[in-house]
Amino acid sequence: MHRLTVRVYYEDTDLAGIVYYANYLKFIERGRSEWLRALGVDQAALKAAGRVFAVRRIEADYLRPARFDDLLTVETMLAQATTARIVMDQAVRRGEAVLFTARVTLACLDAAGRPVRLPASLAGLLETPSGIDEK
Repeated sequence: MHRLTVRVYYEDTDLAGIVYYANYLKFIERGRSEWLRALGVDQAALKAAGRVFAVRRIEADYLRPARFDDLLTVETMLAQATTARIVMDQAVRRGEAVLFTARVTLACLDAAGRPVRLPASLAGLLETPSGIDEK
């Protein structure tokens, strides 16, 4: 599991003073990007090689609100990998309290937006548990 710490800023909140719902999607995007980085995946190099990731599906549950200045932890864990997709389970926590959960399906696409196989190097990384646990 990969962990990323994020702070809630005023710009993340709505008129009620709680984190605006769409910002959780930004938080978990950062979590996925940092998870890949921790695995040693260079997304800029992947793009230069004609491979990118796109969110194909997301299932999200908003459980409790986060507020200004909260320190949150974004947890990212691989749930499944196929030849062309990665499915991840993600959670946003404040301490022990789970505020938000999501299951995200990423598709690997070529430069024209067509589904393609994951690069062999990445597929190999996903087959082996890495034990990544960063804060």
